Amino acid sequence: MPAKKSKKTLKKTVKSSGEYTAKQITVLEGLAPVRKRPGMYIGNTASEGLHHMVWEVVDNSIDEAMSGHCDHIVIRILPDNIVEVADNGRGIPVEKHEVTKVSALETVLTKLHAGGKFGEGGYKVSGGLHGVGVSVVNALSSLLRATVKRDGIIYEQEYKKGKPVKAAKAIGKVRKPSKDDPFYPDNEFTTGTTINFKPDDSIFTVLEFNWTKIITRLRQQAYLTKKIKIDAIDLRDKKNPQKYCFYFEGGISSYIKQVNKKDKPKHDNVFYTEKIVDDILVEIAMRYVDEYGETLMAFTNNIINPDGGMHVAGFRSALTRTLNNYARKNNLIKEKDENLSGDDVREGLTAIISIKLANPQFEGQTKSKLGNVEVKSAVETVLGDELTIFLEEHPRDAEAIIGNALLAAQARKASKAARDAVIRKGALEGMALPGKLADCSSRDPEQCEIYIVEGDSAGGSAKQGRDRNFQAILPLRGKILNVERSRIDKMLANNEIKSLIIALGTNFGEQFNIENLRYHRIIIMTDADVDGAHIRTLLLTLLFRYFPELVSQGYVYIAQPPLYQLKKGKEIRYIYNDAALNIATKELGTDGINIQRYKGLGEMNPAQLWETTMDPATRLLKRITIEDAEKADEMFDILMGSDVPARKKFIQTHAKSVKNLDI
Repeated sequence: MPAKKSKKTLKKTVKSSGEYTAKQITVLEGLAPVRKRPGMYIGNTASEGLHHMVWEVVDNSIDEAMSGHCDHIVIRILPDNIVEVADNGRGIPVEKHEVTKVSALETVLTKLHAGGKFGEGGYKVSGGLHGVGVSVVNALSSLLRATVKRDGIIYEQEYKKGKPVKAAKAIGKVRKPSKDDPFYPDNEFTTGTTINFKPDDSIFTVLEFNWTKIITRLRQQAYLTKKIKIDAIDLRDKKNPQKYCFYFEGGISSYIKQVNKKDKPKHDNVFYTEKIVDDILVEIAMRYVDEYGETLMAFTNNIINPDGGMHVAGFRSALTRTLNNYARKNNLIKEKDENLSGDDVREGLTAIISIKLANPQFEGQTKSKLGNVEVKSAVETVLGDELTIFLEEHPRDAEAIIGNALLAAQARKASKAARDAVIRKGALEGMALPGKLADCSSRDPEQCEIYIVEGDSAGGSAKQGRDRNFQAILPLRGKILNVERSRIDKMLANNEIKSLIIALGTNFGEQFNIENLRYHRIIIMTDADVDGAHIRTLLLTLLFRYFPELVSQGYVYIAQPPLYQLKKGKEIRYIYNDAALNIATKELGTDGINIQRYKGLGEMNPAQLWETTMDPATRLLKRITIEDAEKADEMFDILMGSDVPARKKFIQTHAKSVKNLDI
């Protein structure tokens, strides 16, 4: 075992040495490919890629904060969709780089894989491992201006589409303003970097920044970086400027309380620990709440890892072992009884794992999964030691946590019996598909799609109107069970849900195998009324909770049946929303027009249903995506969970925005 480091030495493993000059900027290759294939670097050129530009610049400032050189970041959205990110860090070096023969600032902004994250002494901890961030932003911006405050001097350089207009030059001395400006607090900064950029409208298909998305991301970063102040300012509407200030002393311990603020906690104290093991900073917070599912978020150097990785594996292993050890030591589990399983100890768990280390190994540029093997043992050590102490020091909390897991174990056994019954039924029938399923003739999942429709009437029209080669129809009777507050055994007792599970072919839970999915388009087709919306929400809740991979991998769609049929003379138009109806009536005039409002799919004959909603050449489908799992989870909990006051508040808040309400 290596000798323990002193507290003073441990801090140095996370903070930089402080030296940050042109020598720390390492060049690997040029910038040329970015404008040609932007999707390779930012995902796409729509909303996701547009906001990725902001994250890349902000992450550079967060890196400064994690290295101990910055404690205040300001993000401003200006008119004409210009974004400005300022920090009070050290400022990007401006002296000439030995290799590129231009300033280090220009090198960072015009060369891929150039930055202080490859050599020694720039950054010990960094989220932007590959160093392509700010140079990619520069390449994809019609205009970018970099301002650096360093050594008492202000330097500036402008770029157009990634190319410098002029060399970096000093434009004056750093002076504090005589008057405070709440929307420009960075005027007070005496050191640091400001990046001002405008996305190139010849590249991006979406140019409007989403304020809610931005402040949500910034709030998360403030939770993950304790004691950093982040100001988010929106100045696009001069009459109504907006400003949020985020600062959290408690870090991810505060984040836990935010995530499950609407849930009833099972115990009083939030478990929290922060410790360094083998140069890896491990920070963990967790609490159990009155829910059936698990909410776990894992981060490496402030970058979220949605697919987990070694830190998650270490956490889960240590959690199961530690709780079993405590339960047996205190006779909460009898000698003859089996151990608690991983599923048992994770029921109702909300946990956040934040790891910071010098050389993270991710799977791909998206950083979705952490691969460092040494992280697993570090997390196991920290959680095992610190959770044991927590349980000993908080016996009431410990009793509640173990009691929750024991109840989950009882439910697991009952659920297993119910699940086995479903699997056994399928096996006895030779994996027979539900009798009401009208399957397609093709056996190629990539070509096949299944329409989940409500009722026999709509099901009959869909069966007659479909293309039998690749379209399957599964009619459901009535509203399925709300699985948000139901255990697996009760869920599997619902015949409609059992039919759907067998039809999809993937099984679920531990037996889930996406390779066995029989249809690569799962299309929910319900009436365009309140009942249809309710059924659609119930189905989405089922898929979100028990088949999340189907949603995350883009297999789930919502059909868009028309709201109206507009007929004038021999001309017939199908209208899908009220705005389109207004346009159509203006075009055709109101005289002699026959407008039919569809309330149910069953009102359309098979030919109309095919033409409007099922024909791939003319139909409209909405693919279900989860851009923010935390927000989606919260919304499902509000709409479908047991917290009646939260649901009532949501309805009251949004009631006025409801259109076409059927009463």
